[in-house]
Amino acid sequence: MDNRSIGVFDSGLGGLTAVKQIMKLLPNESIIYFGDTGRVPYGTRSKETILKYTHSDINFLLSHDVKIIVIACGTASSAALPHIKREFDVPIVGVVDAAGYEAVRVTKNKRIGIIGTTATINSGAYQKYINEYDSEIKTFEQACPLFVPLVENGHFDTKVTELVIDEYLRDIRAADVDTLIMGCTHYPLLKNAISRYMGDGVQLISPGEEVAKYLIKKLGGNLRHSPAAEQDRYHYYVSDSIESFEELGSIFLETKINGQVSKVDIEKY
Repeated sequence: MDNRSIGVFDSGLGGLTAVKQIMKLLPNESIIYFGDTGRVPYGTRSKETILKYTHSDINFLLSHDVKIIVIACGTASSAALPHIKREFDVPIVGVVDAAGYEAVRVTKNKRIGIIGTTATINSGAYQKYINEYDSEIKTFEQACPLFVPLVENGHFDTKVTELVIDEYLRDIRAADVDTLIMGCTHYPLLKNAISRYMGDGVQLISPGEEVAKYLIKKLGGNLRHSPAAEQDRYHYYVSDSIESFEELGSIFLETKINGQVSKVDIEKY
């Protein structure tokens, strides 16, 4: 049995949607979460910058001796993970393979929509994975750069959100997809609005939920059965304001974050 924590990081708050699912499916595991709120967003950065940030995020989590690292960031998973996964001894998993596999599994008409940050879409990671699995599947991609700031500012289902969704998803809806990968862990906070726009016939794939399912298989017999109280199992670190993270992060997690957040100088890593 490995009693060490699971390490999770994201460019900001979105990775908490993955943490919520890990808490649900692996309730006895300890989690250390790092949100790089001082350098968000990653999705508009160059590949070189994303690689630099990903390295420092992983190094920070390794300083806490985690047993596995989850890159709960679609941008870092698609743009950085293929290049850095062999550089570290600890297992590192991203959200692309898990979400891509589920999309391939559930599509009936072999038409899959993919939305994500500009960097995620430009990487072609989802398309590559899906087409390697089934070359007959057609994919329809759309970068949605305004979705992250909408979520970070609490616009989960407002008139503004509806306008932006229509602007971004109009063509994908017209393409008659039956499956839509929400290729950024921020996007599940927009799920109600996106689902309403796409219609009941479209299955939405949440990368955070799928990577949590994958962790169960990955950890196998190493699951931790901790006698520790819940407040001692979950620790959060940010590179910017603690107060704003606690407030909005509690909405992402659907549970209060009180006094469990510390600020770290990520540039040291």
